[in-house]
Amino acid sequence: MRVALVQQRASDDREANRRRGLDALADAAGRGAEVVCFAELAFDPFFPQERATASKLDLAEPIPGPTTEAFATRAAELGVVVVLNLFERDGDTTYDASPVIDADGRLLGTTRMVHITDYACFHEQGYYAPGNHGAPVYETAFGMIAVAICYDRHYPEYMRALALDGAQLVVVPQAGVVGECPDGLFEAELRVAAFQNGFFVALCNRVGSEPRLTFAGESFVCNPGGEVLARAGEGTEEILLCDVNLEEVASSHARRLFLRDRRPELYGPWLGKD
Repeated sequence: MRVALVQQRASDDREANRRRGLDALADAAGRGAEVVCFAELAFDPFFPQERATASKLDLAEPIPGPTTEAFATRAAELGVVVVLNLFERDGDTTYDASPVIDADGRLLGTTRMVHITDYACFHEQGYYAPGNHGAPVYETAFGMIAVAICYDRHYPEYMRALALDGAQLVVVPQAGVVGECPDGLFEAELRVAAFQNGFFVALCNRVGSEPRLTFAGESFVCNPGGEVLARAGEGTEEILLCDVNLEEVASSHARRLFLRDRRPELYGPWLGKD
């Protein structure tokens, strides 16, 4: 499977951002990508850097809706799987949401961010309700794909749940800023998650300077052994391509040993399935 991570800036013009995303999708597919992933709120400014207002909340869009329909049409034309991230509205409630579109253009489902944080420049509790779709894993044309949206990656029990449901690739749409994490700890965290759970991880980050935040980029892919296979530049707009061999999942330490030797009757059901 060839995975593409689209690392791009976002202006205040959603339509222009979406067009650039569609162009990037076509570019990635033309370079052999089979799964194309976008960063958190890829087609909008990062709204939570400011506290929520009614006018900002009005910008949330439905799923399915204009963005998913445009990408579904292009996905079917190109024969690629697409993982998006949008500010979703469902009735009176809004979410941080990642629709997953299969290579035939079908919307397989939507992952909603489960854990919602709130601190300076990340005022997310004013924008997002906690996700209510659980931790889905999608059977796509190219493999079993799941999504851990930004903050959810910090919860080992969430990542383990994805492994127990058969995820081979976990996509992490992120809004990570320059200097946010010392000593590469966030990357190390996901390398360990990949090793402990026996899946590939593909983190797709934003870039660009916005009023309160500068996003770092440095998207990367790591294998089930915890090794980084490819990494994008800091602050650069680019498409990171990486070939992954999904056969490595079944032969990983986690799938051969760690998951086999679990003792869930001792941990309690909140740490994973029996």
